[in-house]
Amino acid sequence: MKLSKVLSYAAVLSLITTGLSAMDYAKKYELECQGCHGPIHQGGVGADIRPKALKKIDDATLKNIILNGVPSTSMPAWSKQGFSDADAAGMVKWLKGWKNTLKVKLEFDGVHKSWKKLADVDAFAKKYPVSKDGKLTYNGAEVANVKDINFATERDASLVDFIDSTTAKVLSRHKAGFAVHVTVTNKKEPRYAYSISRSGRLTMFDLGAPGQPAVASVQVGMESRGLAVSPDGKYILAGNYTPGGAVLCDAHTLEPLKVYDTSNVDLIGGGKGESRVAGIADTPYGPYFAMALKDAGSVFIIDYSKKDFPVVGKAKNIGKILHDCFLNENEGPDYGRYFQIASQQSDLMGIVDFKTKKLVAKVMTGDKTKPHPGQGSSWFNKKMGKQLNATNNIRQGLVVIWDSPSWKVVKKIKTAGGGLFIGTSHHTPYLWSDCVLGGEKNYNRVYLINKETLETDRIIKVGKTKGQLIDAKTNKVIQEWDATQHQKVAMKEVDSKMSNERLVPVPNTIGAAVKNPVQPRLLHAEPANHGEWVMISEWTTGRIGIYEAKTGKFIKYIENLTTPTFTYSIEHRQHVPGA
Repeated sequence: MKLSKVLSYAAVLSLITTGLSAMDYAKKYELECQGCHGPIHQGGVGADIRPKALKKIDDATLKNIILNGVPSTSMPAWSKQGFSDADAAGMVKWLKGWKNTLKVKLEFDGVHKSWKKLADVDAFAKKYPVSKDGKLTYNGAEVANVKDINFATERDASLVDFIDSTTAKVLSRHKAGFAVHVTVTNKKEPRYAYSISRSGRLTMFDLGAPGQPAVASVQVGMESRGLAVSPDGKYILAGNYTPGGAVLCDAHTLEPLKVYDTSNVDLIGGGKGESRVAGIADTPYGPYFAMALKDAGSVFIIDYSKKDFPVVGKAKNIGKILHDCFLNENEGPDYGRYFQIASQQSDLMGIVDFKTKKLVAKVMTGDKTKPHPGQGSSWFNKKMGKQLNATNNIRQGLVVIWDSPSWKVVKKIKTAGGGLFIGTSHHTPYLWSDCVLGGEKNYNRVYLINKETLETDRIIKVGKTKGQLIDAKTNKVIQEWDATQHQKVAMKEVDSKMSNERLVPVPNTIGAAVKNPVQPRLLHAEPANHGEWVMISEWTTGRIGIYEAKTGKFIKYIENLTTPTFTYSIEHRQHVPGA
């Protein structure tokens, strides 16, 4: 990929206006739409909206979809986001006349030229020592152990935050590229952590140094998603939507080592073409990375222990539009053996065996479910004596549970609406399932599903002024709390004193109460504080709620954030294969 071609998506598209709307459609699409519909409109979580696909639909219908949304999908009602009739009509015209002028290919030299050292990694390691088990051994350290830290991402603010998960104190906030998407930790050296933004920026942080400074970055593409670090701590693999492919880097320096171009691969159903790279995972089962070719319906397996890091397996014909993935947690030799990947247009979870490097099963989630496991869930059910696995689904409020390694569906549990994330840990008796796509009436809930009985025990429901923990069987309120929303306190960006990066300081005060509160939109429950807590992001209110892992009871909020999305516990993810 030549860096001269790494331009913003808006820059390569012409601005078209109707005369009635002043909206920059290309820019609006880049900021709000391409995350679901793709950079070249080919679809993914959202529908294929290339001109050929839209030709079959009349303008009035498309305008109505834009303004009013589509129930039980990720398509919101844009009229509630400030779109006028003229804006919607202009967007329809722009979409139907759109032409793909974005032609770039993943090339090693261009990626390597973008590699930047933001600070001296080795000097930090000497000056701020961290023991092998993560303890900070110097005076003045902000936390006792780097495993006490949680990542958080603020999508629309392009920020990565680091939070002390034992106190909920925000330690630092870092500018890390547009729409920071995924964060991962180095299991071998937990002081090092990494983020990938949708704008293709891969950033490495040193959690052991004061302020958790960024120490290196590299531009791996124009639009990126997946990220994984090898269990031996040596390599990191980042996946791209644009240009299609993946980049392997040195996990200690971020120096690029190899690119995997997917611009001409075998497509599902025959023929060759370009594919985005979606879910990526490492595994403790062997020296492998798995990367899902979203548009090819295939999973490539890379052996990083061999010279030149070859692709040693290709599992094909899994399904259409591959997306999120997670690994099984069966105890014993099969721990992390199976790569479980969602095929959203085929309504299934494909099971790829790292041992045989082949597709071994397809778990059907149900017609028009569109599975989206997010971080996924895998746990041992004592009552059944089986390892179970679970996914959320976009189109239906439905949690689907199957066992491994027989790969049979054992239960389907209804929730209030479509969700994106389902998570758990050994410390909580529940699966925590969001309803973030369930519409305004339902997206303020998280279902707590008992991992033994496979029944919903409790529901967290946060309204505009109060929150409730509800007994799902009796509908009685177990706990109620003040959920008053507060205005964000604005802070200016500053230069870091530790590295060559930009920071956004943490406000020390909470703003005034919001006069017209909005419906909280809850998503992505993540274990924290060494299993004591679970953090739940509230997209629309700009805060993260903290709850007791064992009971679901509310504890407190972290305020002053902008569209918080993912949280990642360093400690928790040390014990989850592929996370």
